Amino acid sequence: MVYLFSATLFFSATLLFLVEPMVGKMILPLLGGTPAVWNTCLVFYQAVLLLGYAYAHFSTRWLGLRRQSLLHLALMALPLAVLPIYISDPAVASLRGADNPIPWLLRLLGTTVGLPLLAVCTTAPLLQKWFSQTRHRQAHDAYFLYAASNAGSMAGLFGYIALVEPNLRLWSQSQWWTAGYAVLLALTTACAWVLWRQKGEESQISDSKFQISDSPLPSPNCPLPTAHCPLPTLLSPLRRARWVLLAFVPSSLMLGVTTYLTTDVAPFPLFWVLPLALYLGTFILVFARRPVYAPPWMGRVLCLPALVLMVAFIIEATHPPAVFVTLHLLMFVAAALICHSALAKDRPTSEHLTEFYLWMSVGGVLGGMFNALLAPLIFKSVLEYPLVMLLACALAPRVGEQRGFNRQDLLWPAGLGLATLALIYGAQAAGVEPGRASTLAIFALPALTTYRFVLRPIRFSLCLAAIMAASFFYVGAHGRVLLAERNFFGVLRVTEDVNGRFRQLVHGTTLHGRQHLDPARAGEPLAFYHRTGPAGDAFRLFDAVAGSLPPRVGLIGLGAGALAAYAKPGQAWDFYEIDPAVERIACDPRYFTFMSRCAASQLRVVLGDARVQLRTAPDAHYGMLVLDAFSSDSIPIHLLTRGALQLYQAKLADGGILAFHVSNRRLDLEPIVARLAADAGLAGCDWQDFDISAADRFDGKETSEWIVLSRRVELVRQLERSGRWRPLSVSNGVLWTDDFSNLLTALRWR
Repeated sequence: MVYLFSATLFFSATLLFLVEPMVGKMILPLLGGTPAVWNTCLVFYQAVLLLGYAYAHFSTRWLGLRRQSLLHLALMALPLAVLPIYISDPAVASLRGADNPIPWLLRLLGTTVGLPLLAVCTTAPLLQKWFSQTRHRQAHDAYFLYAASNAGSMAGLFGYIALVEPNLRLWSQSQWWTAGYAVLLALTTACAWVLWRQKGEESQISDSKFQISDSPLPSPNCPLPTAHCPLPTLLSPLRRARWVLLAFVPSSLMLGVTTYLTTDVAPFPLFWVLPLALYLGTFILVFARRPVYAPPWMGRVLCLPALVLMVAFIIEATHPPAVFVTLHLLMFVAAALICHSALAKDRPTSEHLTEFYLWMSVGGVLGGMFNALLAPLIFKSVLEYPLVMLLACALAPRVGEQRGFNRQDLLWPAGLGLATLALIYGAQAAGVEPGRASTLAIFALPALTTYRFVLRPIRFSLCLAAIMAASFFYVGAHGRVLLAERNFFGVLRVTEDVNGRFRQLVHGTTLHGRQHLDPARAGEPLAFYHRTGPAGDAFRLFDAVAGSLPPRVGLIGLGAGALAAYAKPGQAWDFYEIDPAVERIACDPRYFTFMSRCAASQLRVVLGDARVQLRTAPDAHYGMLVLDAFSSDSIPIHLLTRGALQLYQAKLADGGILAFHVSNRRLDLEPIVARLAADAGLAGCDWQDFDISAADRFDGKETSEWIVLSRRVELVRQLERSGRWRPLSVSNGVLWTDDFSNLLTALRWR
């Protein structure tokens, strides 16, 4: 019996966590590859999980086991009518570029995967409840089955990355998932049949009241109430609230870590899966037959990386990536293990099993909603992640000192906050130019002082909070903030550099555009688009062959609009931009004037994902296409696939120029684009403009890397003759398609 129930729970969880990345991968290209897609999907999954747990709790309470099991089998049969899972063309067409995509995304998830997901989500609590009502000797504590469920979740997540995604197209994945769902229905039916055959079941069901007994049947090892099989207990509101809080913190942190990885590294399934897998792994440890709980010293493991990361948030440090990814994951694992250990130790008897899972699910949903839905409305920056990190530190177990809260827990934070402010104003008064080193010097001393309170979690958290609050008065490396705006696609800031020479557009942690404040030089393209850099060469090449190509330019990604400085009279320019906030900022002359000064005879901004909107353009319409789309430092993967390149070629005139801006701190994209070019039969060359002088940097130029492709080999050779451009090499490139992309081969782990 144990093996049947364990296998069913394992298989159910495997299916659940196979469908999540599969559906996310289907939807991600429609919304520009932004990390908020996965976070919103996670909130939807958590909400469906809550609904499933509520169904399991109330149906087992209000119905007898036989009626409830029959109802459940009927519910599980319903999704067969809507499987396999796919996204219809009308659903894609209903997406409007200027609208907030969250309602559309939730509707899409509800209509495509909602019913199958709900049926699968109910399995974990329901089968544990069924098992607790059997006469098995372990029926009094069915929580150990939760470990089988979480192990299945891990198998599903890593199985998707290692086996499913590399070998199956999305439509094949959906078909195989449908077959797996049919197997799950058969296994669940077998579990119900075993339940019905249990001797003495009828004596535990009151058909007249349609209720199930709250107490498990006595087992041979637990004939009477004991310490392991206690009498029914009442749950206090405070205890329920504690369960919600302990579930809220890891859920919120999971989304915070995921946002960091997918914004500043790359948005692809591995970085969705890794935090979720670690989250589930801590559940496996604490709910196993032989549980592994967080030891008292785990608080140090949590607080030390939290301290480093808090300073990193302030100074916007993200390099080296391997170190920071490790610190984020280490902090998250420690926090999740501490909270989940406290949950497991406080779990009630089996009579309250479904209610326990219900309240845990409430906490998980609230954590997801806080990050994905509420925080973008109330915070102008990604403040929810460090705030919940501080809350996690406050929940860390105490070691040594056991005294309660006292006035020192307020005086020390106040003192450190004031000391940090003094250092900030002192550095500004002394004319210290903001930079990573100077910023670190200002905040390192207060942070190191904070670590001496690591054994007093509340004082430690309040001290870190005070330092973070003081940092809001510091003008960082990006300069004074003139405008901050946050939406589904991320955080945008318009800043003025500390010397008052430039205005800049920053997305996440990455510069996306720069303009001179001197009116005489306001029309010069700067940063990655400088006339002395690769972008200048690419547009000079286009101008040189203008008579043989259509005078129309398509640009994927708007930024501050700096590339509009290359436009010429008589040309038509189309910018494809997914983020409405970027359009508002770039077209507002109070911030940037590239668009208002543009010399093109026709200038248009098309809102929406480029691959969706570009399909509406006529074939052979453009003489030049430029790919310059970024989400913080990450290029959306679906814009660098074989399918994307085929679309670009269709919209380019014969022999047109295709330019890729591939500057990136995390990814080496030249081999990827080179492999795509070789597959499509295109000639190409690359310029890594990394060696720029101090004078150029002072003048507003940034290092950049660009790739130019064309079917006209002579155009590419013309660039190569300058000596700055080099031919593309395809020796180590991997061909990316819409169904497969292996970012691990492109990551720069240095």
